[in-house]
Amino acid sequence: MDAEKKIVVASDHAGCRLKQEIKSLLEQKGYMVEDVGTYGTESADYPDYGYKAALKVAAGECGRGVLVCGSGIGMCMAANRLRGVRAVNCTEPVSARLSRLHNDSNVLCLGERMIGVQMAREIVEVWLSTGFEGGRHKRRVEKLDELGGE
Repeated sequence: MDAEKKIVVASDHAGCRLKQEIKSLLEQKGYMVEDVGTYGTESADYPDYGYKAALKVAAGECGRGVLVCGSGIGMCMAANRLRGVRAVNCTEPVSARLSRLHNDSNVLCLGERMIGVQMAREIVEVWLSTGFEGGRHKRRVEKLDELGGE
């Protein structure tokens, strides 16, 4: 299967329920979903799962990733440690759209404690359906990918 049709998902304990909702949505849309954990609500550390998922995006095994924790912030920080990963934490669809248009984001981070299921679904829908605008933004994204990280 084409890596662009494969999406990795991950969560810590605080995002496990929303991750399951998003996973179902992605599967309904025809994506192959790889879930790298966690699988329950027992305390788990977001860096372990966020980084594991981001590695798959950075390596090109998955075209995109969706990560969920309580706020989305921790997962975003963990994912952005890797070169080639452009993770964004969104709480509404406008930032999701702009993150794709201007920044070619490839990892979406959501906070289960910050947004409801319906808002999360809207954000994911917009994020998936929006392409990268390129043009003047391409140069900037290339610079991001050259900065630090592994």
